[in-house]
Amino acid sequence: METHHRVITGDSRSLTTIDDDAVELVVTSPPYPMIEMWDDLFAELDPEVADRLAEGDGRAAFDRMHDALDPVWKEVRRVLVDGGIACINVGDATRKIDGSFRVFQNHSRIISAFESLGFEPLPEVLWRKPTNSGAKFMGSGMLPPNAYVTLEHEYILVFRNGKDRRQFEPGAKQRYDAAYFWEERNRWFSDVWADIRGELQTLSRDELRERSAAYPFEIPYRLINMYSVYGDTVLDPFWGTGTTSLAAMVAGRNSVGSERDPEFVRVFEERTERVPTYSQEVTKRRLADHLAFVSQQQAEGEEFGYTADHYDFPVTTKQETSIQFYTVADVQQTADGYRAVHEPVERIDGVERSDAPDS
Repeated sequence: METHHRVITGDSRSLTTIDDDAVELVVTSPPYPMIEMWDDLFAELDPEVADRLAEGDGRAAFDRMHDALDPVWKEVRRVLVDGGIACINVGDATRKIDGSFRVFQNHSRIISAFESLGFEPLPEVLWRKPTNSGAKFMGSGMLPPNAYVTLEHEYILVFRNGKDRRQFEPGAKQRYDAAYFWEERNRWFSDVWADIRGELQTLSRDELRERSAAYPFEIPYRLINMYSVYGDTVLDPFWGTGTTSLAAMVAGRNSVGSERDPEFVRVFEERTERVPTYSQEVTKRRLADHLAFVSQQQAEGEEFGYTADHYDFPVTTKQETSIQFYTVADVQQTADGYRAVHEPVERIDGVERSDAPDS
């Protein structure tokens, strides 16, 4: 199996090189309005932002920042297939403007923008960000009543493009091969993710790292497995360090990324060198977690009614029996991005394909 990963250098407010209905899933994390590290970017997109901040008009600056993002969401609507899913990772912002401290609810504003475009909001996910601060209070410290809650979570907003779900032929192979385990479904489709772990952040330059604010690899990887199938294309219009493309490679999907800063595109090649090894690590972890689940259930006297078609282990439901894992054997640079070659998993630490040819 091959997947292709295109990288566009340009402004995502006009994705002219992407056709209508060309992608099945969008996974992205935009710059967060009213977070100071993004002030210069928003001021570059709209000089009025800097004026409103200088005047101390936080509400007007907030509105204009989101106005700058709205054209991207319109492009997402255009390129996403009917029934396709858009997942937007975003955090709210707290900020003191003109002597007044308040929260700016980015997630609410983005929900309104997507609804106005005809998207159907689906249940959202909260995940807790790691914090390096030992002082988790603002305001008056230990004295009531003027302290403030510290924001330590972000939102993954989930939208469907239109009212109808994507349609597949009965028994569609690409859908059943891309099944996830029953216990993964229970964990992934919870509305609170407390178990996010592991990042693939290998930026070689401190300046780029400061400008990236990339989210953990596990977030796009999980969302791609939840909301797409083999052969689908995933778009990230705020590509940054390319974490979504890396997750798509590991998950065996195609991807398209759009990024304004060509420095990020150049440094991405360094990250692709680790993809074959990382894809094996990720797959090994998923298989090991499943075998641990099976062992625990069997120790408690539970019986499994099904066995995976390709692997010698039991599964909980019939929908899981066709599950097929792939790892990345090679990543090659192309004229407009990268080509990844995927091989079906034959054996990883004792987990062997039941239909694998003799070596």
